[in-house]
Amino acid sequence: MQESQSPVGGESEKEEEVGMAVREVCANGLCMKTTEVEAKLDEGNIQEAESSLREGLSLNFEEARALLGRLEYQRGNLEGALRVFDGIDLQAAIQRLQPIAEKLPSKKGRPRTESMHTISQHAASLVLEAIYLKAKSLQKLGRVTDAANECKSVLDAVEKIFYLGIPDVLVDNKLQDTVSRAVELLPELWKQAGCYHEAMSAYRRALLSQWNLENDCCARIQKGFAVFLLYSGVEAGPPSLAVQIDGSYVPRNNLEESILLLMILMRKFYLGKIKWDPSVMEHLTFALSLCSQTSVLAKQLEEVMPGVFHRVERWKTMAFCYSGAGQNKVALNLLRKSLHNHEKPDDLTSLLLAAKICSEDALLAAEGVGYAQRAIVNAQGINEHLKGVGLRMLGLCLGKQVSSSDFERSRLQSDALKSLDGAVALECNNPDLIFELGVQYAEHRNLNLALRYAKQFIDATGGSILKGWRLLALVLSAQQRFPEAEVVADAALDETTKWEQGPLLRMKAKLKIAQSSPMDAIETYRNLLALVQAQRKSFGPYRGMDQINDDKVNEFEVWHGLANLYSSLSHWRDAEICLEKARALFEYSAETLHTEGIICEARGQIQEALAAYINALLLEPGYVPCKILIGAVLSKMGSKVLPVARSLLSDALRIEPTNRMAWYYLGVVHKDDGRVGDAIDCFQAASMLEESDPIESFSSIL
Repeated sequence: MQESQSPVGGESEKEEEVGMAVREVCANGLCMKTTEVEAKLDEGNIQEAESSLREGLSLNFEEARALLGRLEYQRGNLEGALRVFDGIDLQAAIQRLQPIAEKLPSKKGRPRTESMHTISQHAASLVLEAIYLKAKSLQKLGRVTDAANECKSVLDAVEKIFYLGIPDVLVDNKLQDTVSRAVELLPELWKQAGCYHEAMSAYRRALLSQWNLENDCCARIQKGFAVFLLYSGVEAGPPSLAVQIDGSYVPRNNLEESILLLMILMRKFYLGKIKWDPSVMEHLTFALSLCSQTSVLAKQLEEVMPGVFHRVERWKTMAFCYSGAGQNKVALNLLRKSLHNHEKPDDLTSLLLAAKICSEDALLAAEGVGYAQRAIVNAQGINEHLKGVGLRMLGLCLGKQVSSSDFERSRLQSDALKSLDGAVALECNNPDLIFELGVQYAEHRNLNLALRYAKQFIDATGGSILKGWRLLALVLSAQQRFPEAEVVADAALDETTKWEQGPLLRMKAKLKIAQSSPMDAIETYRNLLALVQAQRKSFGPYRGMDQINDDKVNEFEVWHGLANLYSSLSHWRDAEICLEKARALFEYSAETLHTEGIICEARGQIQEALAAYINALLLEPGYVPCKILIGAVLSKMGSKVLPVARSLLSDALRIEPTNRMAWYYLGVVHKDDGRVGDAIDCFQAASMLEESDPIESFSSIL
């Protein structure tokens, strides 16, 4: 190994081939062999070894000690290195070096005393490297807190010596290397010591101070800080006001700060300033998925020049981004491209994501079954642990799949439950899987098992997740146990923060309606309206639709719910006012047209009601409530339109097989058409469903 420095004030260690390796230490243009110094160190004579160096190389006390300590460190004698380093007076060295550092030349000119400045920098380099190596020695000996304090003293010293920042000219490479290593090491030491807030401060100090770091070093620190913010579980809070610049973006929490850091890294990569690191993309995708803003990353990926990384990987990453942002249609199209037979048709993560997207849409569920089955087949070897995820996706897709007959529907339900049971056998401690199994049993009207799984989910999560309470309350409401369901809703409200109470308040209002307490329901809706309006004011008027959807209950839904409630009470004026409020928020909506049609029909305006229902279907062709109401209206218009009514009601049942009103009106159509046997079957199905009809759809809590 050989290190070379300037002959003036420089120092180096050399290994030469002269029969055997002979090491030398050089400084101030002088060299001496380390044999004599090492012999004295082995005898424990630190002072004599120091004296030899001082006399042989014209060094002061701190410089000699620094060289001796480094020699001991390189020999692996960490305890000996610490004994030597302990004798260095860092503060005294700082006081000697600071006045000279103040006169360091700028870019515009260099004074004649440049050699003195070079000597001072080499002296600073020796002393600061010694303290850095002292920190490394302490770290290796397990004294991490002491190591962090020593490393911090290095940076404190640099800031005192170069209080205007490290100049980017005439700076000794060895000095800059020591500073860069210390800046990168300090947050890691604090993390190892369990001092997480100190680690955050060290990261911010590393990125905000003028250390003259190279791009790669700065990128490593930025990545380390972003990963720490994402996964540490310790809330950092926003940066202090002292480092904030007027008009600049200031992250409000860990998530926003980590996203900002990772986006900066991505930009450096695109500009060619640092090498490509796939893990940065993975962390950024995960971070953005938590705040439903992954479309930002997807847009950047679209702008990446072809050839930077494989097109299939880009499609796959973009699909994850768009899926995290709620743009499932775009994500699925990208996954279809990446899973093409000529690309990577057996990529397991792509298959699982495609199946998950399809499981959320009845019209795509059959396609999702194919993806899930392929994922199960490919879950082998190191990926065998994902077989349970594949079975879970298969069960969800089968449960969502639209069937053309009762027999097929029964088969799909049985297969869905069988797949979910298989997934539970592989992932028995997965709360999400327990929850989904409870929902499936509830939708199939096996309410006793649904109740058991709802309670099991609450036990597994300690009652900390809102959807568990909602599932329990819905199962109880399906069992017509409305007072108990309301007790569950109230208990959940007591355990829930204010901003998360929207879905529970909406459920409570519907429970009041089910118990024939409309005035109490109106009061609950008013409380819910106050909550969502407070949320809107809190987050500002420019919230995106993704944020609104994250709340699960938004202002449009509240006004629409109130309109339906007033309509059921024949309070037409109040219903119309609420409907107008809903339209002001969302002008074209199948829900508002549905309510408008109900109001018109109740007033005897049948043609206007039909027009509203038909317009709703033009906006949303699969909107079941309007299919049912059109069928109900047509069933009263004579035998000529009964086939149309029967077709609409059958289509509604194809989409929602457990819709009680669809079965009832289909029975009416069959009766009027003379099909008594079919009518009896439909009325029996409606009667059975009425006994287990929840106040909300079970799928609404997924």
